[in-house]
Amino acid sequence: MKASSLERERGCARVHGGAAGVRLGYLLFDTLGLKRNGSMMRVVIAEDNPLALQAIRQKLALQPHVQVKFSAAHGHELLTRLQRDSVVDVVLMDIQMPVMDGIAATREVKRLFPQIKILMLTTFDDDDKIFESILAGASGYLLKDESDEAIGRALTETAEGGAAMSPAIALKALNLIRQPLTPHAIHHDFGLTPRERAILEQLKNGLTYEAIGANLFISPGTVRKHIQHIYHKLQVNNKVEAVQKAVANRLVQ
Repeated sequence: MKASSLERERGCARVHGGAAGVRLGYLLFDTLGLKRNGSMMRVVIAEDNPLALQAIRQKLALQPHVQVKFSAAHGHELLTRLQRDSVVDVVLMDIQMPVMDGIAATREVKRLFPQIKILMLTTFDDDDKIFESILAGASGYLLKDESDEAIGRALTETAEGGAAMSPAIALKALNLIRQPLTPHAIHHDFGLTPRERAILEQLKNGLTYEAIGANLFISPGTVRKHIQHIYHKLQVNNKVEAVQKAVANRLVQ
């Protein structure tokens, strides 16, 4: 008896013994989240701490659908390696690294290699880092204490276009979204000058003080002073709160 078209498509083995059969092959790949052509998920790690890197590699070694192509100790090394080999599905990105940190590296990877997904894997869970990572182009945000199973699921979800987050990070992200919707001080200009509003606009886009200074032809120190004045006028304590309040009051686009 000829195999059915479904069996031929999946390339599976069928064990005959009555009406039941056991299908293998692509069913296994589908269960593990592997690609239909049998290839592995290609992952790169950006991490400067040798012990943390070893721990991440050990967790990924337990995920049969993950292939670690290489690791980089900082953002500049990551970009150099990707220039030579950009056939990568997901980058697991630490934030605090020398030479070029993970947020700056995320911004550059998305500019140069937009097809590559970025999953932040870090110890930082403060609002500023989450906000800046998302603005830079990260697709997800995990804490390093996640289990190997959780990291494996997050990688699969990220590669498929999802937005994987640790539960605590997801709650913070929801709060960041909800906060601008509160009804206080709607359409108030807070006495901000045109220069201060221009700086707020660039803060919203995730630019560094150095990049803002270069765009506005002022020094990073002057940018910092303007931002201090912005914080005082808006009565906020950090960039996330400043941008949230500016968006809520339509001070920025």
